Amino acid sequence: MLTGLIFAVQEADDRPGTLAATLPFAGMTVVEYQARLLIAAGAAQIVVVVARVTPELLGAVARIGRRGVTVDTVRSAAEAAARLHPLSHLLVLADGLVTTEAILHPIAREAGDVLLVAAEDEADPAYELIGGGDAWAGIARLDSRHLGDVAAMPRDYDVQSALLRVVAQSGALRLQMPDDERGNGHGIERRRDTLETRSRSVVSAAIAARSGWFQRWIVRPVARACLPALMRRHVPSAAMVAGAALVSGGGLGALGAGHASVGLLLSLLGVIAATIASSFAWLRDEEMLARVANALALGVPAIAALVLGRAIDAETGEMTALIVALALVTAGALGARAISEHRPLFWGDPSAYLLVLAICTVPGWPMIGLVLAAIYATATLAMAIETLRARLAAP
Repeated sequence: MLTGLIFAVQEADDRPGTLAATLPFAGMTVVEYQARLLIAAGAAQIVVVVARVTPELLGAVARIGRRGVTVDTVRSAAEAAARLHPLSHLLVLADGLVTTEAILHPIAREAGDVLLVAAEDEADPAYELIGGGDAWAGIARLDSRHLGDVAAMPRDYDVQSALLRVVAQSGALRLQMPDDERGNGHGIERRRDTLETRSRSVVSAAIAARSGWFQRWIVRPVARACLPALMRRHVPSAAMVAGAALVSGGGLGALGAGHASVGLLLSLLGVIAATIASSFAWLRDEEMLARVANALALGVPAIAALVLGRAIDAETGEMTALIVALALVTAGALGARAISEHRPLFWGDPSAYLLVLAICTVPGWPMIGLVLAAIYATATLAMAIETLRARLAAP
């Protein structure tokens, strides 16, 4: 059993009397965002270590409990140890830590005691030093027995620091923070005025974590340019999804009216907007809006391909283009179902196929675009199937 352990003790640096864990972060509080990450990583129980309980913290804990997990607030290591299942393993997040699924989930899957660390001379000043030239980067996976060791210490010990020292001295495996993750929003933040900057990095990292090259090389730069204005104006996720749907609908309408280049470019812009809206809705814990945005990002390319195929056939009097479009949609849909979360960057997805269609249609080669996109989708499907077969055949 995996249990999430969160610390909510330190006060905000720029808000005396306010816990850093209850500072607002992307439409929720920091502690709610931490709990959400832990639940997504498989935690069935959340334990929050507190020094004092504030109304903001009580509200946050109540909202976390609505997610269907057991939530306990404790004041000491002894209380925390008493609430745990004897065979549970702890997934620990530091007080005020903001991170991403891409960093947390691999640690959650590790066996034994693990500490995420950074080199002391390169570490965030908020990280705790643990010796050996390392600083704790705020995430640990460890056996629950270590809490019992801390419970035997005097009660005036800081639980987080004491637990960290016990685990570090027990010979826990130290995993270095990946260099490519350092600019993706991971860090300990106790200032409200800088949380907005970190939330932009988290959204950008969430987009980049999507496994396709289209999301990483096309959507992410657009998101980086748009995020400051969107967050500064607190644009609702619903408005972003509605805007993406409006642009996509306009693109499909233009495509159906015979304006293929304009229609595909608008559809592509709508898909980019839907992908960004999906990441915003995910960050703000708006699951239904995230699903709608994801449906747009998947459905618009399929509809655009079919409308384009029909438009080509209307000019030629044949059925070839529509058949190729149907093959593209079928292979793309099956490939999307077969592709696992971890996949090679160059594999295709519906957004990438739509970009291929647009690149070929703008110069006046729509049929070539359909053929190339269909070949790309078929090749991706074939590679996904072979990957699944190899995985099933492995002992």
